[in-house]
Amino acid sequence: MTPQEQKAILTVALMAALADGEKADAEREQLRNVAESLGGAAGVAGLPAVYQAVLLKRVDLGSALSELGEPGLRELAYEMAVCLCDADGGRSDAEIAFLSDLKRRLSLNPGEVAEFEKAESALVSAASVAVPPARDVAPAQAASVSERRGPDTAALDKSILNYAMLNGALELLPQSWASMAIIPLQVKMVYEVGQAHGVELDQGHIREFIAAVGVGLTSQYLEQFGRKLIGGLLGKAAGRLVGGVGRAATGVAFSFATTYALGQVAKRYYAGGRQMSTQMLKETFQDLLGPARQMQAQYLPQIQQKAASLDATQVMSLVRGR
Repeated sequence: MTPQEQKAILTVALMAALADGEKADAEREQLRNVAESLGGAAGVAGLPAVYQAVLLKRVDLGSALSELGEPGLRELAYEMAVCLCDADGGRSDAEIAFLSDLKRRLSLNPGEVAEFEKAESALVSAASVAVPPARDVAPAQAASVSERRGPDTAALDKSILNYAMLNGALELLPQSWASMAIIPLQVKMVYEVGQAHGVELDQGHIREFIAAVGVGLTSQYLEQFGRKLIGGLLGKAAGRLVGGVGRAATGVAFSFATTYALGQVAKRYYAGGRQMSTQMLKETFQDLLGPARQMQAQYLPQIQQKAASLDATQVMSLVRGR
């Protein structure tokens, strides 16, 4: 894959991420940071400028797609765009229109993308019901439940580690939609941490917490896909993304570390009665990322073993919590 093709696919991905026109300044800043970090890490000249070109509408969709002649690359661009539009759990009218126009322009064979669309749609649906609705629990009542029961810290640490290894394993799966399961599993993890402390949460509250920590939903997907793409890990074969396990270490480390640090921040936050400020949440998360990245190397053999045992049905079941 040439640098021009890489940039074209990321241009399409960024356009999808910004398609609804309602991204808050914080989300725009996260996307800009992702673009800059990918540019620095991958050594692809001018990548931050790709973000600026998309944000300032200096590039159009047609010119980006003209760089994608290979059918596999065009399919990949569509798959990434779909995942980014669904990052927040649903599509706006603007996102639906963007994806419809993109699919038409790409002249994709319906049969070629049918498997992906079916799996991606099922995963989004599963994620929407993975966390039960919150019950009305007064803060004092929630605190008394936590104090009476007392969370099992060792069990929580083991659960957080298991979620981190699972999300690392998802980076090794060949299916392009596999990364879509990472955020729903992070949501489930935070729900379980809160529940262990006697706090009932719904998806809206959890996603707000994740955003407060500094893990943007759309930007996290973009970074996951971008690191794979620019790192040269992705090749198209029979509608699947193919990457060597050894070469995928960067993506595994990113998802493992992000999930583990997020879980540990959630544990501290709910154990402390939800008193941490947004700034403290972000600082704590950043402080935990470094040690979490170092842990990834220790658990890589187990992550690889877990990836070898996963299939689409299992991933769906894990997201649903069955």
